[in-house]
Amino acid sequence: MLDLSKLEIGKMEVQPVQADVIPYLQYITESFQSLADSKGIKLVFYNEIEEVNMDHDPDKLFNIISNLLSNAIKFTPSGGKVIFHVNKSNETSSEKLILKIKDTGIGIPVKELPHIFDRFYQVDSSSTRPGEGTGIGLSLTKELVELMKGEIKVKSQPGEGCEFTVSLPITQNALRQETGFKDRPATLEIKHKPEVQISQEPIIQDSPEDMLSLTADYPLTLIVEDNRDVAKYIASCLGKEYKIHFAKDGQEGINKAFELIPDIIICDVMMPEKDGFEVCSTLKQDERTSHIPIIMLTAKATKEDKLKGLTSGADAYLSKPFDKNELLIRIEKMIELRKHLLEKFSSRKHKLKSTLSKDNIEDVFLQKIISAIEKNIDDSHFGTLQLSFAIGLSESQLYRKLKALTGKSTAIFIRTIRLHKARELLTTTSLNVSEIAYETGFSDPAWFSRVFKEEFGVSPNALRNR
Repeated sequence: MLDLSKLEIGKMEVQPVQADVIPYLQYITESFQSLADSKGIKLVFYNEIEEVNMDHDPDKLFNIISNLLSNAIKFTPSGGKVIFHVNKSNETSSEKLILKIKDTGIGIPVKELPHIFDRFYQVDSSSTRPGEGTGIGLSLTKELVELMKGEIKVKSQPGEGCEFTVSLPITQNALRQETGFKDRPATLEIKHKPEVQISQEPIIQDSPEDMLSLTADYPLTLIVEDNRDVAKYIASCLGKEYKIHFAKDGQEGINKAFELIPDIIICDVMMPEKDGFEVCSTLKQDERTSHIPIIMLTAKATKEDKLKGLTSGADAYLSKPFDKNELLIRIEKMIELRKHLLEKFSSRKHKLKSTLSKDNIEDVFLQKIISAIEKNIDDSHFGTLQLSFAIGLSESQLYRKLKALTGKSTAIFIRTIRLHKARELLTTTSLNVSEIAYETGFSDPAWFSRVFKEEFGVSPNALRNR
């Protein structure tokens, strides 16, 4: 993920050494031998040239080859074969190292080939895929190859496997350096040995929320994504101005959304347990989470899929690979829209109740809360705990929902409704100010008069004498 970020901002640099590259390529292949054996796949390294002294960046070359080999092994069934073929070509004006990785796997449909190097693109049309990959590896591979002034191509037919060809220019400008790979015994420690951690399932010890600042004033964002590498990339796009929480599948995303009541949700479509469409539909139909803006991210970019996403209630639908700036702009606009709704609410003032719609789920929710407060309007002990119990939400759920809809905390919202009721009684009854204060749950008439003036800009007595 760090490599992708560096490439994006142009800070990735090639650090070449000049050495014989053949033993190094053979070493990389050997690193995958146990993985291939465990799947019953024959892995073959076939070099037509014994030695090629050339400039190369060991780390970047390792990333390129390991991504291609791991993909080939992943999509080749038991009993199949993966061949890594090495040669060189001087058909053009300059020599090139030609690396071919061919497998006998499931292959790639012809229509998908133009997109396989796109970031986050995955050749899988099922919306509940079990998280077979990130859609990042081939994109990173291509960008690293191009950074090294090379070229990568692919040939494939469904059911006939794939063949990836990487061509790299052969130059000899860097400082000559012995790598320690040539004619090494099996136990020889390798000078440029990269850290090799190959497993059939990714092992991730950290979580995306550890990456970012958890400053209380920042928007709480829930990323629902079954691959943590992708979630981390999304989190890195957001920067440090968001609090990040992470859910690894659709069902966990729903559960965390109910628990946290986040300010915004970024949700993948293709996930196990429940797909993104189910997540979005469930959350938009529940009064606890119906107000939360949801951005759906997916490699499925057809018109039908976009319409399905929007029909399920998504507020925005971005196709992978998404543009970082577009994602940020979408989020900013949604936050701005939420602020406008808050301003609209605050402008209702004493007409609040009459402006609530019976067809809008948010207004129905507010009416439910107002009714619960009015039912206990004369009880000075009726506070946030009692209201939460009456509504059937936890105190934190109610707080975050009310804060999102009205900009007010639960306690302040209860006080506001009491004051609105007091204003009504001042204009429709002959009760004195103290009596009205007690009738609306204020135990201190002086305090009541003070907060009444703060709310309406006029004291209770002045309002009655108008």
